[in-house]
Amino acid sequence: MDWLDHVRWDAQGLVPVIAQEAGTGDVLMFAWMNREALARTAELGEAVYYSRSRQRLWHKGEESGHTQKVHEIRLDCDQDVVLLKVTQLGHEPGIACHTGRHSCFFERLDGGRWTAVDPVLKDPASIYQ
Repeated sequence: MDWLDHVRWDAQGLVPVIAQEAGTGDVLMFAWMNREALARTAELGEAVYYSRSRQRLWHKGEESGHTQKVHEIRLDCDQDVVLLKVTQLGHEPGIACHTGRHSCFFERLDGGRWTAVDPVLKDPASIYQ
């Protein structure tokens, strides 16, 4: 059986993906993959996602240079969520978020309001030109 057949793809042929930093355990981002993106990720050893807004494959870092080296690809117990254990490359410390932050999960609920708690490491205007 093809290993891709083991994944429970949704009605649009997608699976949710969580990227976790291998060294720290930080959750960096959430994205989607289709069958081709997951196959390319396994083949390249770098994260390739499916952009629902652009309707195409998106090699993480193709514009920013902030690529993700994939160390492990895991599938959850229901076979419907993929976990990538990655090293975030292209800047030190690693920038995974298009806002120039280490993680896309930079807002915390404090007293009934969302507060940005992680710093911008690099101005997004200088990343995406």
